Amino acid sequence: MHSIDYIIVLAYLGALIYLGFTHHFGRKASAGNYLLAGRTLTLPAFVASLVSTWYGGVLGVGEFSYRFGISNWLVFGVPYYIGAFLFAMFYARRARRAEVYTIPDNLDRAYGHKTAVAGSVILYIMTLPAAYILMIAILFNFIFGWPFWLGAIIGAIFSIGLILLGGFKSLVRTDNLQFAIMYIGFALMLILLVSKFGGFEYIKASVPPSNLTWHGGNTAWYIAVWYFIALETLVEPLFFQHCHSAKNEKVARNGILIAIICWAVFDFLTTSCGMYARAIIPNLANPAESYTALAGKILPAGFLGLFAVALLATTHSTLDAYFFMAATTFSRDIVWRIFKVPEDKITYYARFGLIVSAVIAVVAALYFKSIVDIWHDFGSVGTPALLVPLFAALYGKRKLSPSGAFLTVIASGGISLVWLLSRYWTGTGTYWFGLEPIFPGLILSIIIYLFGNKRQDLGNMSEWPV
Repeated sequence: MHSIDYIIVLAYLGALIYLGFTHHFGRKASAGNYLLAGRTLTLPAFVASLVSTWYGGVLGVGEFSYRFGISNWLVFGVPYYIGAFLFAMFYARRARRAEVYTIPDNLDRAYGHKTAVAGSVILYIMTLPAAYILMIAILFNFIFGWPFWLGAIIGAIFSIGLILLGGFKSLVRTDNLQFAIMYIGFALMLILLVSKFGGFEYIKASVPPSNLTWHGGNTAWYIAVWYFIALETLVEPLFFQHCHSAKNEKVARNGILIAIICWAVFDFLTTSCGMYARAIIPNLANPAESYTALAGKILPAGFLGLFAVALLATTHSTLDAYFFMAATTFSRDIVWRIFKVPEDKITYYARFGLIVSAVIAVVAALYFKSIVDIWHDFGSVGTPALLVPLFAALYGKRKLSPSGAFLTVIASGGISLVWLLSRYWTGTGTYWFGLEPIFPGLILSIIIYLFGNKRQDLGNMSEWPV
């Protein structure tokens, strides 16, 4: 890093501070304004915010594409495009029409208080941004040389500071800047790589042959598991929050469809750069550092700072968003729902929830070593707990009984968690019967649904409360 690189990084951080702090609602902001920006998101703002906030795992993508090549597209690309498409087609309009704040609000309308509280706890765990704290700490180490623990703490403080006063509106304002920077940085990196080293022929001659196969050396079963984990898209709080905040139903649906195209383009850029990293630095000790190591090796002054900012923008946008989602879940779905605090206190508890969530996320990030492992473990427990009850509440002609829905959330999430922990008990590091933990939970939730559902009267679909 040279002086010009640090100037670029500091200018970016200064711009975030300006955007985050120049718009706020004050101490007594209403819940609708603070949590959902007054439900006024236009199509460009919706797309820019959703694209940037849902692609924060850029170092995890770098780790996977470095190790397994183009199969990254089949693992972290296609299954999530499918999930997003299904959300756009089946959920987006209903989510906007519902005029609620959160996923547990939907569960409460369909199944009652107990299921909403149980779902809130699961969602809170899923939204804690430990993976993104891990990534921001790696980036701060690369840029400033800070030790991991210091980068994690400062990254968390900076992130929650940006949205503490302005809420979701501040988040969207910073996302617009980060959306542009992430594409510019990776596009310039790929152009420089191709011009300096050559195109596909160079990659073909320089990476392991398995990196150019669809499976990357993994089993088909391992890849299939990620398609089930990607079903968490259908219970993804970020999608629901953006749909709830959209100006209208059309913005909610079309925004997600446009976002899928944007993610596909960015996946091409990130996967290509990850494979160049494998070709140029073949024996990297920590694949999660593939992008930072590649940038430090080949980029000249100025370009290095710009690419560092692109990495920060991609990661930081998602870190902010998940901190805000965790705070929303903490205040609106746990404190308000359990302790019956007044509606005008939700904003206060959301701000308090930002601090609580930051502490928990930093501790979790210090424990986990792999970004991909965090995604795998959290998704394997949360998805089976919420997928079936939420789908039935939003779209099914038959929904679970209140007791059946509560049992699904508790039992399905519980059995997946126990199955996940079984790798510590088998003595071999594998799961019971070699079965991924997401499947026992999904199977149990489907069984409960088949035997515990009842037909609901849909009435007029245009007026159907979700």
